[in-house]
Amino acid sequence: MDRNEILDLVRKYSREKYNQEEFIEGKTSIPVSGRIFDEDDIATLVDSALDFHLTTYRFNDEFEKGLKDFFNVKYSLTCNSGSSANLIAITSLTSHLLKERALKAGDEVITVAAGFPTTVNPILQNNLVPVFVDVELETYNINVDELENAVTSKTKAIVLAHTLGNPFNLNKVKEICNKYNLWLIEDCCDAFGTTYNNQKVGTFGDIATLSFYPAHHITIGEGGAVLTNNPILKKAMESIRDWGRDCWCAPGCDNTCNQRFTQKLGDLPEGYDHKYIYSHLGYNLKITDMQAACGVSQLKKVNKFIEKRKENFIKIKEKLEKFSKYLILPKAQENSDPSWFGFLISIRSEAPFNRKDLIKYLNEKKIATRLLFSGNIIKQPYMIGRNYRVVGDLKNSDFIMNNTFWIGVYPGINDKMIDYTYKIFYEFIEEKINIYLIYILYITLKVNTRIKIIGVLHDN
Repeated sequence: MDRNEILDLVRKYSREKYNQEEFIEGKTSIPVSGRIFDEDDIATLVDSALDFHLTTYRFNDEFEKGLKDFFNVKYSLTCNSGSSANLIAITSLTSHLLKERALKAGDEVITVAAGFPTTVNPILQNNLVPVFVDVELETYNINVDELENAVTSKTKAIVLAHTLGNPFNLNKVKEICNKYNLWLIEDCCDAFGTTYNNQKVGTFGDIATLSFYPAHHITIGEGGAVLTNNPILKKAMESIRDWGRDCWCAPGCDNTCNQRFTQKLGDLPEGYDHKYIYSHLGYNLKITDMQAACGVSQLKKVNKFIEKRKENFIKIKEKLEKFSKYLILPKAQENSDPSWFGFLISIRSEAPFNRKDLIKYLNEKKIATRLLFSGNIIKQPYMIGRNYRVVGDLKNSDFIMNNTFWIGVYPGINDKMIDYTYKIFYEFIEEKINIYLIYILYITLKVNTRIKIIGVLHDN
């Protein structure tokens, strides 16, 4: 059987198997995120499987090139998750290849407390000290007014995520980095395609990281990537990803450097096989070629995915504006066009309801919700006894921990789902307002009655 015949049958099977189900209010779940795929994704995956080249091969080369072209950067390296991408990125800043700019144990790295753990964890894993700065409400990104206060003589880098696709203030952050000669890592795992000043995020810092988990803008199941324009950082990151080896030969290739048996490195004997010389403390964090094949296919649709996320965000915000008296709705960073990952909502302190009651009601009505990841990360159990520093009081991070959640905007959400979501918000909030008004009326009547009784007693 010809390969094309097989792939045609795969496409036919996927068309029949994966028909989109009809949305039924109260019965069909509305997830916060999910994989969006079609027959071409499945056929490309099978195409790679027929090669049976299980490690990285032709599809990985194509995927890495596609990422470079999309972001207009010199280097992209795939890896097995966005978390691994952050580990590779931060660890590379400790590389001996960076000489006097290499980070050393005890150096400080500025980040935010209201974020995802694996943006922070590689800082701790490399014996560096995270310095936590608070965020702003509405944008949920770093409060740049406090940023310079966080800088000390030990500060060597800034590591920040673009929160749920909304970019942080890159003008101010870059200004601080340039002023104090700091490295900048952009965690773009939730922000694929976001622009700031008409430039894609992921191209402002020294390194950017991406995630391709099913929740993200494109998916390969598990997977991530690092991006850079710096050849020294690229070499360090490739070594750290690939067992820490000094050799840069592609899998299955030998003697790319033409010095395989002629070098003297470390305390090894002269001529030790370069394929087995290790210059970094590394890992094996590569993906398979089958995962890369999914990425190649998904990348062809990413612009459509991004536009749908933006459309859904606008529609949801227009509907929920009605409740802005009680809800803090998300606001795009100035000078930006976010590729939204989710729709963040905070409950105002004067609202006659709390987050727990609202998200419980939403989930009962089949509308999924998520919190803003770790909330205030220093309150998480695993942070007990860790070495970190805090700038300010992190009051907004605490507020987010108690009052903030998000709902989905991913391309699988359609207009019927958005209309239903608004309907459920309306039902819940109207009910709570009515209960609150009845309570106020009861209290008022009770107080007035007491005043009248006191008045009668006083007259008598």
